[in-house]
Amino acid sequence: MASAPEDEVLHRTENGVSWITLNRPEAMNAVTPAQRERVIALLAGASADPAVRAVVLTATGKGFCAGADLRGGTGTGTGTAPGSGTGSGHGNSPGPGPAGDRVAGDVARMIRLGAQRLITAVLDCEKPVVAAVNGTAAGIGAHLALACDLVIAAEGARFIEVFVRRGLVPDGGGAYLLPRLLGPQKAKELMFFGDAVPAAEAERLGLVNRVVPAEELQAAAREWAERLAQGPTRALALTKQLVNASLDGDRAAALAAEATAQEINMTTADANEGVASFVERRTPKYLGR
Repeated sequence: MASAPEDEVLHRTENGVSWITLNRPEAMNAVTPAQRERVIALLAGASADPAVRAVVLTATGKGFCAGADLRGGTGTGTGTAPGSGTGSGHGNSPGPGPAGDRVAGDVARMIRLGAQRLITAVLDCEKPVVAAVNGTAAGIGAHLALACDLVIAAEGARFIEVFVRRGLVPDGGGAYLLPRLLGPQKAKELMFFGDAVPAAEAERLGLVNRVVPAEELQAAAREWAERLAQGPTRALALTKQLVNASLDGDRAAALAAEATAQEINMTTADANEGVASFVERRTPKYLGR
């Protein structure tokens, strides 16, 4: 797959924070397959780079991500997506097309390799990921934001489960993420009707941690991300794993995972520094190791 031009996914690292910025404002940052692969690679790079201790995922212009950009089809020769056009919301799926255009298994494969890989990359990133949602987050764009560990939204941002408007089933882990954030009844309401959820309402529901004026969004994201970047990085990674897995298993499995995480974390320099700083009554200086 062709890689996205560098100016379509901006990247920089400052003060231990990897900033990943979708940069196709003319398309409301509807994400292309090439952009998706670039974001996945940058998240994997953040996990592997000791110099990166937190991630911010944001976008330029008026939209955070209006879904998948399907104007050019999927590039697989399997047809054009339903509702094709910028921001259909679908993560990466072929449309109906003539029966001979595809065989059984094509759609599921494309979802696994496309939308699901993008969301999984966020969930599995070993560094805390902060979403700075500057505008509309629709379809896979909404799920991209909600998969992040913390979500800060501009006052004008909106979250839209747009799939139903196109006659589609949610993808990109939406039916996994939303019930865990909202409970099944409210998740169904958003997915069944596809109504836009303004930022203030999203905060009330628990989809968003904090809402700020648009001009303060970058500063608010920077404040949280740099604070995280000064923290005990491995302890944060293990905590993220425990929380993400907590709703998928039983109590015994959760407690066993907790004990294992404690065992692993106590081998880190930061854990030793945390204990030493408490005993010595000083502020800890974490190195992320």
